[in-house]
Amino acid sequence: MSTQSGSKETTAKTTEEPVVHILWINAGLSCDGDSVALTSATQPSIEEIVLGALPGLPKVEVHWPLIAFDSGPEHGSDSFIDWFFKAERGELDPFVLVVEGSIPNERIKQEGYWCGFGNNPETGQPMTTSEWLDRLAPKATAVLAAGTCATYGGIHAMEGNPTGAMGVADYLGWDWRSKAGLPIVNVPGCPVQPDNLSETIVYLLYQVAGQAPMIPLDEALRPTWLFGYTVHEGCDRAGYYEQGQFATEYGSPQCLVKIGCWGPVVKCNVPKRGWLNGVGGCPNVGGICIACTMPGFPDKFMPFMDEPPGALVSSTVSTAYGGVIRRLRAITIKTADKEPKWRRRGRELLTGYRAPW
Repeated sequence: MSTQSGSKETTAKTTEEPVVHILWINAGLSCDGDSVALTSATQPSIEEIVLGALPGLPKVEVHWPLIAFDSGPEHGSDSFIDWFFKAERGELDPFVLVVEGSIPNERIKQEGYWCGFGNNPETGQPMTTSEWLDRLAPKATAVLAAGTCATYGGIHAMEGNPTGAMGVADYLGWDWRSKAGLPIVNVPGCPVQPDNLSETIVYLLYQVAGQAPMIPLDEALRPTWLFGYTVHEGCDRAGYYEQGQFATEYGSPQCLVKIGCWGPVVKCNVPKRGWLNGVGGCPNVGGICIACTMPGFPDKFMPFMDEPPGALVSSTVSTAYGGVIRRLRAITIKTADKEPKWRRRGRELLTGYRAPW
């Protein structure tokens, strides 16, 4: 009996489904807005990812502060930070490292630290976020930067900041590759659009499982299917731009370029995808695009609310062109807004049909 039981246990162990771990560090310089955003994702939801509700998705364990049950004391039996030390020791393989928040330059000061994540068990002192990147990135199957702070530095990396903050790719190198040959994957947004992040996580999980090709990225390491088009190209207000009709105050349904919208040059899918369940998104609810998905944000797009460079020329040309277009369309509307003349009562058929009788 014991021999049979032992063989069954051995078989169960050999056939056990491999687990892909997701290690989420939200200890960069950030507001945790990207973590909060992910909780509202629906296509897919984080619950569907964690519970394995998607066909073909490998078994996943997510070590993320917002949903982690491992919340015991340090060195206890269920300490959250232990999973990160396990990954460092090579005990978790494969794993996807998700970084939220910009990475400060810890080399520019003589004492203290800008941001940390847990304590070093050898010294009892906080371990900096950059030290975790140094330790975990070489062992990760994939590295995902979530939100504009982690991707390009964001607000904390503005000119004049004291921290020397930067994005993950600035820290590791733009040509960096994981041990699986994957580049850093950037999903920007301030905060990130929820479904953009969850969809990218799922793509990487399928890729780790060998069920998806190399993730397609643009020159800024953004997924091309999400950031391949501009805000303007997906905006409901784009038709007003073509017709030369521009808002001069908030509350207008017309194009927002003249009151500060950067949509024509910003790569983002929010107007088309919406924010939550397809609803919302900056221009969709009357807000201008401030270019939060772009590497140059925020410095190259300030001051906000001012007309962007080039907007005066393009809007002037569009106004002249649009005026002609509107007049021509008005003529067409007059005829297209009327029913054909043969739709009336009478003994005579006026449709042009020739009866055989």
